[in-house]
Amino acid sequence: MATDTLKSSTGAGGASGGLRRLLLDNGALTALIVLVIAMSALSGDFLTADNLLNVGVQAAVTAILAFGVTFVIVSAGIDLSVGSVAALSATVLAWSATSEGVPVFLAVLLAIATGIACGLVNGFLISYGKLPPFIATLAMLSVGRGLSLVISQGSPIAFPDSVSQLGDALGGWLPVPVLVMVVMGLITAFVLGRTYIGRSMYAIGGNEEAARLSGLRVKRQKLAIYALSGLFAAAAGIVLAARLSSAQPQAAQGYELDAIAAVVIGGASLAGGTGKASGTLIGALILAVLRNGLNLLSVSAFWQQVVIGVVIALAVLLDTVRRKAGATAAPAGAGAPGNRGRQAATYVLAAVVAAAIVGATSFLHGGSSSATTQKVGLSLSTLNNPFFVQIRAGAEAEAKKLGVDLTVTDAQNDASQQANQLQNFTSEGVGSIIVNPVDSDAAGPSVRAANKADIPVVGVDRGVNEADTAALVASDNVEGGKLGAQALAEKLGGKGTIVILQGQAGTSASRERGAGFAEGLKAYPGIKVVAKQPADFDRTKGLDVMTNLLQAHPDIDGVFAENDEMALGAIKALGAKAGKSVQVVGFDGTPDGLKAVEAGTLYASVAQQPKELGKIAVDNAVRAAEGKKTEEMVKVPVKVVTKENVAGFGG
Repeated sequence: MATDTLKSSTGAGGASGGLRRLLLDNGALTALIVLVIAMSALSGDFLTADNLLNVGVQAAVTAILAFGVTFVIVSAGIDLSVGSVAALSATVLAWSATSEGVPVFLAVLLAIATGIACGLVNGFLISYGKLPPFIATLAMLSVGRGLSLVISQGSPIAFPDSVSQLGDALGGWLPVPVLVMVVMGLITAFVLGRTYIGRSMYAIGGNEEAARLSGLRVKRQKLAIYALSGLFAAAAGIVLAARLSSAQPQAAQGYELDAIAAVVIGGASLAGGTGKASGTLIGALILAVLRNGLNLLSVSAFWQQVVIGVVIALAVLLDTVRRKAGATAAPAGAGAPGNRGRQAATYVLAAVVAAAIVGATSFLHGGSSSATTQKVGLSLSTLNNPFFVQIRAGAEAEAKKLGVDLTVTDAQNDASQQANQLQNFTSEGVGSIIVNPVDSDAAGPSVRAANKADIPVVGVDRGVNEADTAALVASDNVEGGKLGAQALAEKLGGKGTIVILQGQAGTSASRERGAGFAEGLKAYPGIKVVAKQPADFDRTKGLDVMTNLLQAHPDIDGVFAENDEMALGAIKALGAKAGKSVQVVGFDGTPDGLKAVEAGTLYASVAQQPKELGKIAVDNAVRAAEGKKTEEMVKVPVKVVTKENVAGFGG
């Protein structure tokens, strides 16, 4: 009887003790649970079946990439190329299946072979070329991205319909990306725990020299390890492109950092020798929960980056403290007073993490009002550009005037991130959505999902392909390009040499403005374009690219930049030449651009009136949410602003 009582007591204590040990031994799991509780308490839209599946879809690509990176990190390596390899593999699939007529099955195999080949090159450079993993994979990051742009010519390529089904849902409810993520996770767990190469990874990561002396063929194993990472990157690229219905040459930029963060948050050490598939999955889910929850809470796009960075640091800190507590307590035994004190310290730190998360999100969420009658979501392609900041300003001013709760998100020029944000708006059940697409094709699937949920969508500045929008509020980029060509050519007297600074490759704005400029230039055969180079709509890159072009073409007469930011960078590179011997024309009519026009360093800017775009977009979104009729196309006039008329321009 006493024995039975003892067993019963031990069993009860064992159950609670087992749960406690599970949480203590998995700091990332504790952090994930705290996050889910915090987000559920702060947003009633978070803990729903649709939104949880949404989180799974958003975690899928990062998780698949991270599973491959887990192999590398366990073996004490690093792989910075996985994002570029993912984009390259997807581009190869789309290009071979559409442009070259390769059967889809063979195109998929070719894409996977591309990923493996990139991984093998990484492994060869590291094992036999003796390059540090950081340098070898950094080089592949650049090579992979460059090849993706070369193959696609900088433009998205439509994905085959049969492969695009990977972005759909089985039975109408189970997203295929989640299923693929689970399968790849099981494969990772099997490789790490049940295979010779998996044991080799831990041995190499623990002590490479000892592994070599014990007879392990370290160089060959590293080839296989990096090939596996490339294979998983290819799978992630295919899933990502399937979600977007197109292969984006600029896709998955920065995803390598998310993948590495997921692995480290999941308990792996960058020094090697530790790591597991379940921890990596938890790390990817933490990142997805953070981004999803902060979107639902209407936290500022800028603050989101701060919160994500802080929570990642706290999660890893919690795991580090837990590991140290476990390591020092092992000789003393679980019941030792010192061990109990360390466990208590770990719990206290977990509580601090929870309080920090809840406090920060509550504070940042505090500005939203529940008294408003309508909620509108606005997804901008980027807020790292004054033009789109002006669109936001116009939208926010109009929303305040109308008493509308407007949530603004920043896609950071990432079509996949924008797809996640649009899905979050749909899950939240906003009254209407405004989208400024990173890419018109890639936004289609997410907008179609909003269509199914009967949420009206308004496009601003750029349209959405293969989906229904209640209205498109836009300037005519092609017409603006033609006006820019006319203004520059006439200022040069119809003859001279010029260079063109192009925007971000693959964006519709860059393509349309460039096409319009080329069309307008046909009327001026005396104007010769001596160079065209992308500067990604960025002022710093505009400065660098213009500086380089001046080395080869010091005597140019003019510059056309596809936005004002690049034009301002070009002016800086030109120095005293700007506005005198070299005429510069920009595009957008941003405040800084107009100041340069007024100063005479920028001859002209094709002004789009971005604040007006934002204002009219909100007006149409509210009308559509109320069931009122809207115009399918709302054109906001563009005009060439020069020193003569800049004072009267009210952009």
